[in-house]
Amino acid sequence: MRASLRRKIIDVCDLKIAQKGANVGLSFYAFFANKNDDPDLLMEAAEWWIRTHRLDHFEKATKIKRMVEEKA
Repeated sequence: MRASLRRKIIDVCDLKIAQKGANVGLSFYAFFANKNDDPDLLMEAAEWWIRTHRLDHFEKATKIKRMVEEKA
């Protein structure tokens, strides 16, 4: 996973946790605007989420952040 995507995931997780608490769930779509302006980056996130880790559609932001930080 490219460093810019890793940073974006961590930042979004931090924001969602701060706004809604440690139990907040999110999908990989949370890291992107409603407009698909970077399909390659979206597919990279989807690949990591779905094929590599076989995660459910919604996962706890704390879990995703931990997973991304562990791979840094």
